Amino acid sequence: MKIAIAGAGIGGLAAAILLRKSGAKVTLIDQFATPAPVGSGLVIQPVGQAVLGACGVADRVTATGNKVHRMLGHEARSGRRVLDVWYDRAHGTRTGLAVHRNAVFSALWDAALASGVDLRLGARVMRGEHGWLETADGTRMDGFDLIIDALGAKSPLSPLRARPLPYGALWANVAWPDDTALPVDQLRQTYRKANRMVGVLPIGTPPGADGPMAAIFWSLPRDGHDAWRAAGLTAWQDEATALWPEFAPFARQITDPNQLTMARYAHGTLEIPHGRGIAHIGDAAHRASPQLGQGANMALLDAYALARALDRHGPAQALDAYARARRWHVRAYQGMSWAFTPQYQSDSTWLPVLRDRVLFPLSMVPPVPRILSRLVCGTLLPAFPKGDPLR
Repeated sequence: MKIAIAGAGIGGLAAAILLRKSGAKVTLIDQFATPAPVGSGLVIQPVGQAVLGACGVADRVTATGNKVHRMLGHEARSGRRVLDVWYDRAHGTRTGLAVHRNAVFSALWDAALASGVDLRLGARVMRGEHGWLETADGTRMDGFDLIIDALGAKSPLSPLRARPLPYGALWANVAWPDDTALPVDQLRQTYRKANRMVGVLPIGTPPGADGPMAAIFWSLPRDGHDAWRAAGLTAWQDEATALWPEFAPFARQITDPNQLTMARYAHGTLEIPHGRGIAHIGDAAHRASPQLGQGANMALLDAYALARALDRHGPAQALDAYARARRWHVRAYQGMSWAFTPQYQSDSTWLPVLRDRVLFPLSMVPPVPRILSRLVCGTLLPAFPKGDPLR
């Protein structure tokens, strides 16, 4: 098969590697001329780690990342816990892998190059369907048996029209401070109601870094970035450290507002993640808040499911098989994201009360802790079909 993959992100690179393992001829197309480190920290959940293993890069990514055993959040004014989820409290064998996005990208990029993919860089894909793609400069590439759309949330190839979410977040990467008492095996967050959230994720030592680092984030209304800049950096540092004093050694490393990048989110899912000779994966197929930490994992699972479907069924039936394999897992996590996100990022006055006084106490009652562990691990529903070697 001759396959074109538009987009050399995590999902596109994983698809390229897995399809090359199956013997397909793969052309990988992206608008960057040369790869460069971008992005912040993310968590690769156990299901995503399994796909990285299938790509042959799990050990390399793990070596640069940081194992996370627990997600813990508290309410700023009362100090009460309002989020407490362990990956595997009894045994500690299942963990999240907190890592800089560039560490994952670099490992997948090198593996894709080693697999023999054909690269077309500096080409911005604008249109395409069965057999052909057209770039911004009018160049037409054709003769493909399948197009894979891995262009992300702004893909011009995807018919998905997602609903913008009212809140996004500012994020930055900073050094892990020597004078912090925060544990390095936990994602920590602090909230005030649902309209303020500050968090710290220890992401290990990314490629090129001098030592361990953290990804920090600050919840912000999607249209609030200009007002935040106008208020000044000192005002933000004062507010953040008043909300969570333990955040001070992280906040003082921000000396320029341009160190913080604004990320805006949307929610939506393609009912059918494919069209005439084209398959959509990752954010081109489904978008959600990162509240559950599943974005990169869903892209990896999409890439794996599509590669397996093509290997088992061939091009005629593969796209329907891919859609079936991913349907209920995607829907379950999209639904959970839709339900959870407003409790932590919204202007609601009653949702945080419900979260703190009702939902959190219930989350501590068995068997709910075990269900929440499966939720963050990515195994709330089976991520891989029966009989799959990664199951």
